[in-house]
Amino acid sequence: MLIQYACPVSRRGLILFLLTGVFWGLPYFFIAIALDSFSTPTIVFARTFIGALVLVPYAIMTGAAKKVLKAWPYVLLFAALEMVGPWFLITEAEKYISSGLAGLLISTVPFFAVAILALVFKDRTALKPIPLAGMFIGFLGVIALVGIDSFLGHVEPIWIGAVVLAAVGYAIAPIMANNKMTDVPTSGVIGFSMAIVAAIYAVPAAFEIPAEIAAQPPIEGWIALLVLGLICSALAFVLFFELIREIGSMRASTITYMNTVVAIVLGVTFLAEPLTPGMMIGIPLVILGSFYATRKHK
Repeated sequence: MLIQYACPVSRRGLILFLLTGVFWGLPYFFIAIALDSFSTPTIVFARTFIGALVLVPYAIMTGAAKKVLKAWPYVLLFAALEMVGPWFLITEAEKYISSGLAGLLISTVPFFAVAILALVFKDRTALKPIPLAGMFIGFLGVIALVGIDSFLGHVEPIWIGAVVLAAVGYAIAPIMANNKMTDVPTSGVIGFSMAIVAAIYAVPAAFEIPAEIAAQPPIEGWIALLVLGLICSALAFVLFFELIREIGSMRASTITYMNTVVAIVLGVTFLAEPLTPGMMIGIPLVILGSFYATRKHK
């Protein structure tokens, strides 16, 4: 069973939830910093290459590589749904929208997770009135955000759509992994997924890196790449998989609430990003909707 509504969150679960929520609220901020010096392919390549350098050797030493090879179709699918597409879409979108807005849009992940569990896994809990009402409220928030800010000229809808599409991938990937790769160690799944993504982005990044290095990026840009690879990718993913095993995939998806808060606070405080009218109306609706869409029901 994917969802474990009856079990209270343990102390370990709470610690994992808080750490993962903070670590996955950081990428939007550091992507914004990295974009000042590096292209989208370079950023995606760097964070996955760094993460793979850490996790693949560990996976090999612990024997996880053998299980990864047996489950290679699902590892490949996970890499595509969780990293290849979403990380390009989010990074590219942050050239046109604020890091805080990107974090807010990713908080729609629980809506898609509820829909997937209802339609694919026939989880009737998701079809009850309160979860459905929560999904409706949340999407009203997204519509309000897109409509108001687009009308006022604050954002371009295409980049809103790009991040929402990334959120769909974020919703599908962990559910699939929790179903199809339960016996594959986390380090193996994440490490080899990152190696696959790094190999894919190595070619486009190779055309960008020489000119970017020649431009002498500031130390902040290099630090951003390092943090994205070590903390926001390798460490955060390992913690997230442990969180799924501890509290279930649905409840784990609600870390997007924390992601949103961390992303917006960092963006407003350190990047001087504005809180637009659409965000001020959309944020409470999205968070309220996500809460009701994923809360425990009897």
